[in-house]
Amino acid sequence: MTNASIQLTVHFPPTIVKLKEPERRHDTCIEFTVRGSPHPTLRWFHNEQEILHTEYIRPDVAYYQDYIEGCLTLKDPTHHNNGNYTLEATNQLGVATSTVYGHFLNKPFVVTPTADTHPPEEETLGVSIAVSLASFALVLLVILFLLINKYGRRSKFMKGPVAVIGGEEDSSSPLHHVNHAVLSPCGLDSGPDAVVIGMSRIPVIENPQYFRHGHNCSKADVHHIKRRDIFLKRELGEGAFGKVFLAECYNLSPTKDKMLVAVKTLKDPTLSARKDFQREAELLTNLQHEHIVKFYGVCVDGDPLIMVFEYMKHGDLNKFLRAHGPDAMILVDGQPLQTNGTELGVSQMLHIASQIAAGMIYLASQHFVHRDLATRNCLVGSGLLVKIGDFGMSRDIYSTDYYRVGGHTMLPIRWMPPESIMYRKFTTESDVWSFGVILWEICTYGKQPWFQLANNEVIECITQGRVLERPRVCPQEVYELMLGCWQREPQQRLNIKDIQKKLFTLMKATPVYLDILG
Repeated sequence: MTNASIQLTVHFPPTIVKLKEPERRHDTCIEFTVRGSPHPTLRWFHNEQEILHTEYIRPDVAYYQDYIEGCLTLKDPTHHNNGNYTLEATNQLGVATSTVYGHFLNKPFVVTPTADTHPPEEETLGVSIAVSLASFALVLLVILFLLINKYGRRSKFMKGPVAVIGGEEDSSSPLHHVNHAVLSPCGLDSGPDAVVIGMSRIPVIENPQYFRHGHNCSKADVHHIKRRDIFLKRELGEGAFGKVFLAECYNLSPTKDKMLVAVKTLKDPTLSARKDFQREAELLTNLQHEHIVKFYGVCVDGDPLIMVFEYMKHGDLNKFLRAHGPDAMILVDGQPLQTNGTELGVSQMLHIASQIAAGMIYLASQHFVHRDLATRNCLVGSGLLVKIGDFGMSRDIYSTDYYRVGGHTMLPIRWMPPESIMYRKFTTESDVWSFGVILWEICTYGKQPWFQLANNEVIECITQGRVLERPRVCPQEVYELMLGCWQREPQQRLNIKDIQKKLFTLMKATPVYLDILG
């Protein structure tokens, strides 16, 4: 008996599997995927004129066994770049073409001068009268607005006394689609519609997370972990990016043979996703603090791409709070929460809050703005250890915490200050506002802020200067900290270092007992 084997290579003509319309942002990418064997030659045309590669327009291409993927990158496109973009793929077996339309900027409005540049006196007089009338009407509107603002603006949604922050009530505004200019992390091209987020980078706000707006970025040496050292145990959850698993990892610590870790997989790794994966790994490598979830490294020898984080055994803080509150046996997804019946006391609440504050102090020192601080995005480990960081599942599990604006944008408005809601302005001070809401969540055992209101009512309350009421078990000193976080003017809010000092002072008065976990 004998056998033999041969390798068979099948050649086929090219097909353009994907050609996406470009999205408007600072650097624009027209993504494409082309199949064909042998690899086809690619040519690009703009309005039927072949594109010559320059520093302002160039293709980024990655070659795989029988397909090519990449994008045509346009740097700072203007209205001159509007038009049809055609991709032509050619090999000896055939030709394939596909076209998409790209619109980047509207053509500027140009006033064409006429021969009679000076209007007659009658026209000038008419214009002057119209302007005067308009000005008078505007003054009347302003006076009327101020009177209403002073005497008539008490929210119909609030029960009990209304607390007004900043000394006066400001007028509310609808959601403004004003793009807030922010600097990118380490040169990453994050415009108003793309943020760098904790453990992944996807359009706002897919998993809003760490956002670096500072500088002093240094290239980090990312630790690479061999795939043979990772053994998956069970699935922990799934998000838009991929799945998260509990795993055992060998050769990770010099003192331990193996460690429990959480691994996040990246599904559908396109060329741009792979680039972002590498950049985010460098970003996370620079984040090292006892109250930030530890990032161990990546595994890139094959698909799927994997990020490895420390495993926090008690899951996210919101679920933990609900499991240790007066309503601990409430059903979640049809199942009772697991609890040992021990209710959190004020001392444990202060201990939890002070750890989150410590993590925030570190993020601020590294010029990071988190943008989505909430108990759902904090994790709990043994001994009531709390750290900031999640694995991108919060939007899937806590979908009602996010408000969809204009298609894909998801905003955690119940945790956002007025300037973030109205102008998309995110700063260290907006993170302080969110911390005040975290304090409220902790003191209510994980209740949703403004749970009795719909999203549009929440927007009205926050933009009018309303604040959450003091929780039943919350000491007055802690509520005063919340109010200090909720000052309407960002510069008047408490500093996160001062908040932590006050929390430590309160903790000395109520010793912390850490046996809550049994």
